[in-house]
Amino acid sequence: MEKRGRGGKPTPSQAPQQPSSTPRKERRPSMFEKEAYTQILRERLRESFHDVQYVEPPFDDSVADTGKEWKSALAKLRFANSYRMEPLKKFQAHSVETKVQQILTESLKDVKYDDKVFSHLSLELADRILLAVKEFGYHRYKFIIKVLFVQKTGQAINIASRGIWDVAWDSWVAAKHETESYVALALVFGLYCE
Repeated sequence: MEKRGRGGKPTPSQAPQQPSSTPRKERRPSMFEKEAYTQILRERLRESFHDVQYVEPPFDDSVADTGKEWKSALAKLRFANSYRMEPLKKFQAHSVETKVQQILTESLKDVKYDDKVFSHLSLELADRILLAVKEFGYHRYKFIIKVLFVQKTGQAINIASRGIWDVAWDSWVAAKHETESYVALALVFGLYCE
């Protein structure tokens, strides 16, 4: 039964609706449909800017076979908990300090002060120091390397760092190389991660 206004004609709100001229968007597949699973994963990976940390297991073997070639590249190793609360080898500041001091003296023995060169040189030195410290084999340690260059112009400078750490296992090292025109300071922080 239709409701009509006074004149017996349907009101504009009750008029039959015309189909819109714009085409409808195609419905996106549901993630619960077995055949759409790989398509959804590929779309998500194509649109992401970040590394994929975890990929859900597929519903059945047919979907698993199609994605093996790209899943192997994304696999992240997961290790069982060892329940260790202390490192196998404690960070030894004296041996790291001698190695860092050796790297600084070898790398900077004939270098003159140039602020444009030092911006790149500090990054290269930090990378070299990090590789050298990792060779000591301190497992479960994270390292923070900071390399500073200060031009000597008759000023005094104080450098301070602050951080929260475990006094029993974490440590730090400072090494300095000084010439007539500049001072190079390398700081290495070794932080134990359980």
